Amino acid sequence: MAPMTALDTLVPGAPGLTGHRLGTPQQAGALTMVPVTGPAAPGFTPPRTGLKLSRVAGYGRVELANTAESGVAIVPLHIGYIQDRAQNHALCRSAFLAPGQSLMFEDACCVQESQGGYLAGADQWFFILPVELRARALELRGVHGYGKLWDDIAALNARYGLPRRGHLEQILSRKRPVLTQFRSRLELAPGQVGALFFVAGTFAGLEIAPDPGYFAEMWPALVCFAYGAAAWHAEAPPADPAPLETAPLETDGDGGGLDGLRGALERDRAARLARIAGRLADVPAGPAELHEEDRFLDLRLSTVTAPHLAGQIVTGGGRTLYASLFAR
Repeated sequence: MAPMTALDTLVPGAPGLTGHRLGTPQQAGALTMVPVTGPAAPGFTPPRTGLKLSRVAGYGRVELANTAESGVAIVPLHIGYIQDRAQNHALCRSAFLAPGQSLMFEDACCVQESQGGYLAGADQWFFILPVELRARALELRGVHGYGKLWDDIAALNARYGLPRRGHLEQILSRKRPVLTQFRSRLELAPGQVGALFFVAGTFAGLEIAPDPGYFAEMWPALVCFAYGAAAWHAEAPPADPAPLETAPLETDGDGGGLDGLRGALERDRAARLARIAGRLADVPAGPAELHEEDRFLDLRLSTVTAPHLAGQIVTGGGRTLYASLFAR
């Protein structure tokens, strides 16, 4: 594994990711995922088991609750909920929730242009907005208006060859069986707290969680919906002369037996990481602005804006604890 020094250029001025490492890249079709492992920061409420959508108080107004007895909840950026007999919504921003606290998000965006309804008693599942919508959604934080993302959703559906409507469930729900295949084709690594995502060889996003448990609960929403949808649309990508999952293993002479094979595997892993480093180096660099949005004790939630990426990060104790950053 290699130090994450290549990531320092993505967000100049942000607290570093000391101790984090890149793992072996995995590829499924057009989607490449590079595991990130590193020190855990325990004490945060995981998003699936501890964070609940408690009510919809009108279109564009949704209330989330931290149901855990202990642990602050970092509300994942651009989390959304799908539920039967309910108007589906997504958030435009992250936030902090203390144990037992509820918070009404007045600036949520409805992702279902018609088919009205409010929260009912059916099981709910959450997603993260597809990466193509995330920069626009972040721009709309603080803006009231439940239909503010409908035009962008309709345009995305049209690019995907679907009816031009402001219905995100055309992608998330109707294509769910296809998108969930990414979850089985890519595997979490032991101790994984984050991931780099590339779509068709281009940097798409960086996700960092406080600890492996938090990231494991985020995993399906990220790999299937935030980045899987874009990868599904991008398939099949142009042929790569040395695809990550089919790169030939070069051995010396007749292969050198088991030791030779091990050496070839190590060289193959190193080559994969070198290609990832090269792709990161190709990401357009530029000054990044950090705007503080919220505080909770020593935690700081900031919005990152730069020519090459956007998103939000949570810092505390001199390091980044949570990050959801995506290419613009």
